[in-house]
Amino acid sequence: MAIGGGGFGRNRREYLIEKYLLSLSNKSLPKVCFIPTATGDNDSYIVRFYSTFLKLNCIPSHIDFFKRTLDFKSHINSQDIIYVGGGNTKSMLGVWKEWGLDKVLQRAYMNGVIMSGVSAGAICWFTNGITDSWNDELKVLPCLDFVDGTCCPHYDEEVSRKPYIEKLIKEDKLHKCISIEGGCALHIVNGKPLQSISFKHNKKSYQVYLLNGSIIHKPYIVNQL
Repeated sequence: MAIGGGGFGRNRREYLIEKYLLSLSNKSLPKVCFIPTATGDNDSYIVRFYSTFLKLNCIPSHIDFFKRTLDFKSHINSQDIIYVGGGNTKSMLGVWKEWGLDKVLQRAYMNGVIMSGVSAGAICWFTNGITDSWNDELKVLPCLDFVDGTCCPHYDEEVSRKPYIEKLIKEDKLHKCISIEGGCALHIVNGKPLQSISFKHNKKSYQVYLLNGSIIHKPYIVNQL
C-alpha cells in the first residue's frame, strides 16, 4: 500500500486509509509495526502513530534505529502489517542496509506480511523512487525493488513533481512512472497495481508515459473511501 501523502500524520479524525490498510490483514486484531527511520525516529511522529492506531482495532508497535534497537528480525516476522513513515528516503535506506533490515523486510514480504507507507514509505518498495532527499533538486533513487517500476508520491502536492517527471520521460531518462497524489494510495497485489484508494475527494494515481510525443496520464481504477 503506497500512500502518496496524508494519513495519520495530517488528518486525525476519520482514519480512512488506516482502517482500509488494517482490513487487508483479514484479522480482528492485526499487528502493525511503524518504522519512522526516515525522520530519524522523530518522537512526535511516533506519538502521532500511537495516538491514531491505539484508537483502532490493532496491536501497534514501532522500531527505533536511533535509540536502542529491538530484535527486529523476529519482530518483523511476527507482524501482519509494516508501515513506513515519510522523511529522507536515502538516509532511511542507508540505515536499513547497514542494519540488514532490507533483507529482513524482503523475506517478510515474500512470506505475506503487508508492506505499506507514506512518501518515503511509499517509494521505498519500488525499483526506483522520485525523492527530495537532496535539498536542491528531485532525483531518481534506487530503492528496494520489491515492486517493479518507478514511483513518485506527492504528485499534486508539490509543484516540482509533475514537470520533473515529464522532463525525464521526454528526455528518455525514464520510460514510465507511477505517480500518486496526496490523499490517495495505490493498492498493489503480487507486484501489480490493483486500484487507487482515494481517502480524500477525487484523488488519483496514474501511470505516466509518452505516447506519440505526448505525455499520457492513465489513471488506475479508483475506490473512493
